[in-house]
Amino acid sequence: MSFDIHLSGRVKSVVDETLPELVASLVASGITAGDATLWGPDAESEASKRLGWVQAVSVSRPLVGEIVALRDELRARGVTRVVLAGMGGSSLAPEVIAQTAGVPLVILDSTAPGQVLAAIDGDSEAGGLAQTVLVVSSKSGSTVETDSAKRTFEAAFRDLGIEPTERIVIVTDPGSPLDQSGRADGYRVFNADPEVGGRYSALTAFGLVPAGLAGVDIGELLDEAEATLLEVAVDSPENPALVLAAAIAGGTPRRDKLGLVTDGTHIVGLPDWIEQLIAESTGKHGTGILPVVLLPVSPELDSRPDDLQIVRLVDEAAAFHLRERHEGEILVSGSLGAQFMVWEYATAIAGRMLGINPFDQPDVESAKTAARGLLDARPEPSAPAFTLDGVEVRVSDPALATSGIVAGVLDALWAQLPADGYVSIQAYVNRLDLPQLQGLRELVAADSGRPTTFGWGPRFLHSTGQYHKGGPATGVYLQILEQTDVDLEIPGRPFTFGQLIQAQAAGDASVLADGHGRPVVTLTLTDPQAEVLSLFEAAQ
Repeated sequence: MSFDIHLSGRVKSVVDETLPELVASLVASGITAGDATLWGPDAESEASKRLGWVQAVSVSRPLVGEIVALRDELRARGVTRVVLAGMGGSSLAPEVIAQTAGVPLVILDSTAPGQVLAAIDGDSEAGGLAQTVLVVSSKSGSTVETDSAKRTFEAAFRDLGIEPTERIVIVTDPGSPLDQSGRADGYRVFNADPEVGGRYSALTAFGLVPAGLAGVDIGELLDEAEATLLEVAVDSPENPALVLAAAIAGGTPRRDKLGLVTDGTHIVGLPDWIEQLIAESTGKHGTGILPVVLLPVSPELDSRPDDLQIVRLVDEAAAFHLRERHEGEILVSGSLGAQFMVWEYATAIAGRMLGINPFDQPDVESAKTAARGLLDARPEPSAPAFTLDGVEVRVSDPALATSGIVAGVLDALWAQLPADGYVSIQAYVNRLDLPQLQGLRELVAADSGRPTTFGWGPRFLHSTGQYHKGGPATGVYLQILEQTDVDLEIPGRPFTFGQLIQAQAAGDASVLADGHGRPVVTLTLTDPQAEVLSLFEAAQ
């Protein structure tokens, strides 16, 4: 078996109760057959054009030779460094594919000016711009982050005397604005299947082109996925996708938070991909499953909140020996290709169980609209409630700032948490300069006593951002911004990268606070390197 799942304790009882109905409803074979009625009449129109991922293995096979040929051609010209500009599923799938294969792939899924500059400049080991090919991935062909990256790389290539059409490869849906302009301008364009949504696109051109150009054996990845196709297609209690769906979406009361922890598996970064798949697919109409990416030492693994179900991703060789140590958890193991297929099926089935459409993202656009409005109007930033030790504090409710100290503001924010709430940390910073900021998640989880998520902005807006607005109204939100002297013009645009990322943060805060009545605290670090430590101290 290419994918294995082990259950024990409460979650096994939940699956035993839930599985018979899932088998009897023929949902697995229905998905395989492309039955768009499975999610109800309101979802039928969208579902009818979003089930192409079921056939991704066979549809993508012809791409392998084209991708390998282009990789060989580029390498023959000394082009060995691959940068991917993409957001959400367009970047998270190739990232986990490349990391698991141990292949270098530079991911540009940020509008932080310093991060964009680093992607352009490269380094001495991986090579610089002269050795670089940029893959621009956008399903819609109009994503502002990827369009901005493309414009900036085009100018940088021209400054080096390099024709951009020789160094930029486009992945997009047929007929998109990017497809039309790219072909007209002479770029190499790979079209993805238009009947696959971005978060289900791991085994399409969006996952395969950048990973394949970077050096991953993408044919083997498709083989791994193919090995599990029969398992997920049959209406059987042995179907791992049905079992997984029952485990994560079944039960009364249902555990609506999913702790994802990697324990001894060779697959690197898979929880981040699962997070965007589940959060964007299920977080809507006031319901959903909140994925929480954990470390093996995270506080939630000690406190075990009643509404948090742990999923432990384990190595196949160690899975059997780990079973007794992790009573009540979901233990999964399998190849990366198998993981992609099983989680996609399970998420679609979970959507049916929750009574929602797992293929739309109705609330993602709201933050984009707010950001565009701020870029057009360019208002002066609101005055901070107070500034302490170089940290500017802004709050959605003045009552959050009455203490006058950062630690007090955080305590006031945690006090807004309902019994089933969660904390969302959103870091709109250059994560290459501040990678340690992710450690704030562990401190906040311990201090708040509730499951805590961490997202790098703006990439999370294209994934968990849907859950924040469309899911249960139980979250409180902590934004971390930075002031920096580094900025970068975007050719042909009236705003810079620095202005763009500030607008994205402010736009999302306004949608959360004003549109959904959620508590938001924004901390701006005026000297980021110096103030991270004081931020950590305040969170303890």
